[in-house]
Amino acid sequence: MAAGETQLYAKVSNKHKGRSTPSLLDTLLGMGFPAHTALKALAATGRKTAEEASDWLRCHRNDPSLDDPIPQEYALFLCPTGPLLEKLEEFWKDSKRQCAKNRAHEVFPHITLCDFFTCEDHKVECLYEALKKAGDRILGSFPPTVPLVLYSSISYLGFFVSDSPADVIREFAMMFATEASVLADCTVKPCTKQLHLTLAHKFYPHHQRTLEQLARAIHPSLSCQWTAALYSRDMRFVHYQTLRALFQYKPQNVDELTLSPGDYIFVDPTQQEEASKGWVIGISQRTGCRGFLPENYTEQASESDTWVKHRTYTFSLAMDLISRKDGEASGRRNGELHASQMPRGISSIQALQATIARRSVLVVRHGERVDQIFGKSWLQQCSTPDGKYYRPDLNFPYSLPRRSNGIKDFENDPPLSSCGIFQSRMAGEALLDSGIRVTSVFTSPALRCVQTAKHILEELKLEKKIKIRVEPGIFEWTKWESGKTTPTLMTLDELKEADFNVSTDYRFLLWACASVKKIKRKANGNW
Repeated sequence: MAAGETQLYAKVSNKHKGRSTPSLLDTLLGMGFPAHTALKALAATGRKTAEEASDWLRCHRNDPSLDDPIPQEYALFLCPTGPLLEKLEEFWKDSKRQCAKNRAHEVFPHITLCDFFTCEDHKVECLYEALKKAGDRILGSFPPTVPLVLYSSISYLGFFVSDSPADVIREFAMMFATEASVLADCTVKPCTKQLHLTLAHKFYPHHQRTLEQLARAIHPSLSCQWTAALYSRDMRFVHYQTLRALFQYKPQNVDELTLSPGDYIFVDPTQQEEASKGWVIGISQRTGCRGFLPENYTEQASESDTWVKHRTYTFSLAMDLISRKDGEASGRRNGELHASQMPRGISSIQALQATIARRSVLVVRHGERVDQIFGKSWLQQCSTPDGKYYRPDLNFPYSLPRRSNGIKDFENDPPLSSCGIFQSRMAGEALLDSGIRVTSVFTSPALRCVQTAKHILEELKLEKKIKIRVEPGIFEWTKWESGKTTPTLMTLDELKEADFNVSTDYRFLLWACASVKKIKRKANGNW
C-alpha cells in the first residue's frame, strides 16, 4: 500500500477502532482493492455491503475514470410513505398517461431539504452521523401531520407546506447542514424558500385543468410517515440524458458498448457528431466505459433512476412522540422504512375510460429486421453452402418459413430479428392493456410486416379470430423504383403454409396492382 493510501486508510479506520466486527473498508482492503477505489465503490453503492462494493469494482475494472478523485453529489429530501405515497404514485402514472411526461416525472415525490452538495468519499459516513444527530434533535418537535395546500399556475402544480410546520422542517434542514459542515467538512445549502412537493412542472398549458382534476383526488390528510432520505448521484452526468437498456447487445466492434437489460447509459446530446443514424455514444453506469450503442435497444429513463439511496431517518407519526426513545431512531438510521403497507389501487378502469371510443386507424411500424442489425450480408452469415438456414446468433430468428425459390428470396425480403419479434409482442401487450378493440388488420406483403401483425394479434388473443389482410399498396414500392430488381414477396399460399392467418378473400386496391406492374416494367428495362 502506497504512503498516500496508508495515510488515507489510517484516517478513515480510526473511526472504527474498538469495534468487534471489521468495517466494510477493511473487508475490501482484505480482498486486495486499493483504499481510494474501495472508498469510491462504497460511496457509489450507498455503503450497504462489501459484496455490492466489490461487484461494482469488478464491473469498473476497465473504467478510465476509476482512479480520478471525483466525489459523489449528495442531497437530502423529505419523502412521504404509506397511503399518501401510493396516491402520489397513482397521480404520477395517470398524469403521465393523460398529459405526457413533464419535469416532475424525472424524480420521485419529495420535498427538497438541501440542494446537491459534494462530500469526499472517506467522509460519507460522517453525513450519516449528521443525519442521525439532526433527526434526534428535532424528533420531539416534528409536526404530527404536515399540512399540504394545493397550488396551481400555468407551468407549476404542487403542494405547499404551511408556515408553522414548514419552520420546523426548515430547522431540521439547517441542523443537518450545520452537522454536515462540522463532521464531514461539507458546504451544505439548506432550503430557505417555500417548502413544496411538486406534482407537475413545465407542462403544456392546455393540460393544466386535467392535472388539477387529478391532483384534487389526492387527499393531503392521508396517513403518512415522513422520511428524511439522503441520496447521491454522479456529478459528471447531471446534464446528460439517461437511457435504460431493454435488450442484451453484444458488441460487433471494439468501440461499441456491451448492454444488458436494465443497464443505464448516460448520453450527452451535444456530443453525438460521431454517431451514425440510429446509434448514440454513451457511458455505461454499470461499467464506466464509453462507446457506441443502438438507440432502439433502449428507452428514456428518469433522472432519479440512477440515484443511490444511502440512509434514511423516519419521523414515525403513528407512535406517541413523548414515549419514543433515542435508540428507536438509532435503529432506523440504516435506511429501513416502517411505512404501513396498503394494497395498491387498480387503475384499469381509468385506462379503459381513456380508450378511444370512435373508429380510428392505428399505424404500427414493423419490428427490428435482421439486415438492420447484421448488415446486407446477413443471409451469407446464416446459410450453409447447400442453401440451408442455421442460427449463428440468438438475435437471428429461430427458423425461416419455406419459400418456393429457396432461401435466396429472403435477401430483399428479410424477416424480423428475435428482438423484433419481442418488440412486436410488446406492442400487442400494450394494446391489450390499453383496452383498445381491434376489428381489422391490414399489412404490407413484406415478411417483416406480416410477422409483426401476427405477433400483435397473438398478444391480443385474436390470432384465430381476425385474418390478416395483405395490402400491396402499403409496401414501400418507391424505394425499389430506382433499382434494377424488385423484391420477391411470399405468396398468400406460402404465408398460409407458414401458419400466418391471412385472408385469401381480400382483394387489394387496383391502383396498387398497377403500381407494381409499372415498377416491374421499369426494372426489366421496359420503361
